[in-house]
Amino acid sequence: MPYRDQMIPRKGSVFNVLRLHNKYWDAVIRVQGVEYKVHKIIMCDCSPFFGALFQFQIQEDIEVFDIYGVSPGIMQLIIEFAYTGSIPVSKDNVQYLMEASDMLLVISVAKACSDFLCQQISRNNCIGMWQYAKFYFYTDLRNKAYRFITDHFEEVYPGEEFLHLSVQELAEILGSDQLNLRSEGSVFEAILRWMSHKPEKRHEHMALLLSKFRMALTSIDYIYTSVIPNQLVEKDAQCLQMALDAIQIIEFMNFRSSGSFLSNFVARPRLPNAIMLAIGGWSGENPIDDISAYDICTGRWTSAPYSLEYPRAYHGTVFLNGYLYCLGGSARAEYFNSVCRLDLSTRTWHEVSPMYYTRSFVSATELNGLIYAMGGFDGHTRLVSAERYNPDTNQWYCIAPMHHARSDASCTTLYNKVYICGGFDGNECLQTAESYTPETNQWTLITPMINRRSGLGVIAHAEQIYAVGGCNGPHRLRTTEVYNPLNDTWSYAGSMLTTRFNFGLEVIYDHIYVVGGYTGTGTTSQVEYYDRTQDQWFLAPKPLNHGSALSCCVVSGLPDTSDYAVPRDTLPFFDLKDGLVLTPF
Repeated sequence: MPYRDQMIPRKGSVFNVLRLHNKYWDAVIRVQGVEYKVHKIIMCDCSPFFGALFQFQIQEDIEVFDIYGVSPGIMQLIIEFAYTGSIPVSKDNVQYLMEASDMLLVISVAKACSDFLCQQISRNNCIGMWQYAKFYFYTDLRNKAYRFITDHFEEVYPGEEFLHLSVQELAEILGSDQLNLRSEGSVFEAILRWMSHKPEKRHEHMALLLSKFRMALTSIDYIYTSVIPNQLVEKDAQCLQMALDAIQIIEFMNFRSSGSFLSNFVARPRLPNAIMLAIGGWSGENPIDDISAYDICTGRWTSAPYSLEYPRAYHGTVFLNGYLYCLGGSARAEYFNSVCRLDLSTRTWHEVSPMYYTRSFVSATELNGLIYAMGGFDGHTRLVSAERYNPDTNQWYCIAPMHHARSDASCTTLYNKVYICGGFDGNECLQTAESYTPETNQWTLITPMINRRSGLGVIAHAEQIYAVGGCNGPHRLRTTEVYNPLNDTWSYAGSMLTTRFNFGLEVIYDHIYVVGGYTGTGTTSQVEYYDRTQDQWFLAPKPLNHGSALSCCVVSGLPDTSDYAVPRDTLPFFDLKDGLVLTPF
């Protein structure tokens, strides 16, 4: 990967030509006997290291400066960078370049190497990267490697690197609120695996590591069958007491109510690594600019630390490359073609290029780094047109029109195609569905849905496409049907508990969530989720008053998810000794 430093002013090619022709040089850098003739002013401009090196020259004659701890080949690359502002970074040289640039204080090269390594982070090397970055104080690499470990812990701990963590490093990871887990029991399994690597040296650390295991987030059955019978727990009084305390806390939480949580460390919920946002919509008689965040680890909603720039309903939202895009929509009699983008790192909104067409009741999705906007209503006509946006050029481009004009449809992506289903054409609710292939710029009709559906939700999940709820004309629906793209067929899945249309829909933590919507007699605040392993919908513990016509979007990679979650320190504390519940003010 070639790297070019945009901060270094281009000097044409004059100085580099002079270097290559050995003209007007005034210093010699020597590495392992290899000499490089250089110009001091160029090297000083590259790094303060060389300014400090050259200032102690006593005699006026040209002097040779020896540099140790770097190879001739790497030194040559750094000298060439000083003259050209460009350097090739590869898997073969990145470690040597990083160490040399760190020693020589060539900050731009060190950052280029850090950026390169950040792109190489995987479950097989993230722990080594984290440890390496800690040694060299590379904050960005260290933070990204650590975030990868916590985000993918259940994939990381079965690996070889995991066994070579120090007890302090493992305790830090296991104790983190950011640790992302499908099951808290994975922490116990990870502890046992680490212990088994060098049992004679590591058994003494069992109590420390077990204290990082939030045992009360498992179940009484798990503790009795998996934790207490383990010899390391059974034979250690401190460990055994931790297990008994966890059982007592679980019994207390079960007695209080389902969905109750405590701030006790053993029961403290982890933070989610992804957040579902409910954005805008229609509440009462007005469109709203509210954005609510769903903390899936507690099942509770909080207000996001920002709102829309102005109220919108019947709009589309897309999360792409750290930005939240809000497209089209309407507010009372005003219909929008505008597109706003929220930078989630700075929490600032900016308008980007507007769509070619005004689109309320729009269908929006993302595929391969491009945003698609399809159909909708412009205040007069149901639209057949479609367009896509390239964030790199800030430009919208028209693509082939759909086979059917449709507003109130819904769309998703799967297998490198865009799918759009249902909607309303101005006369009737639609049963039709079609797919778009970007390579050919063609729409293809697929098998129609079993039911006509307008105001439905469509989402890809487990390599199939789910069409949920909506309205077939006279009736609001709670049914769900599933499309298999491999055989072009639809089939029924479990039905929702509540009829609804014009609602929010997303997938998070392997469940499909529906939020709000209109039931036919009024709006609903109920939130439901679908578990495909049981083919059943369940009521989420906390409702959300966002009305209907909202849009949901899952965002990840946030700098700090605690800003979107229920503050853990505000949860009640259960005093095991006195049996009292202490509530923070």
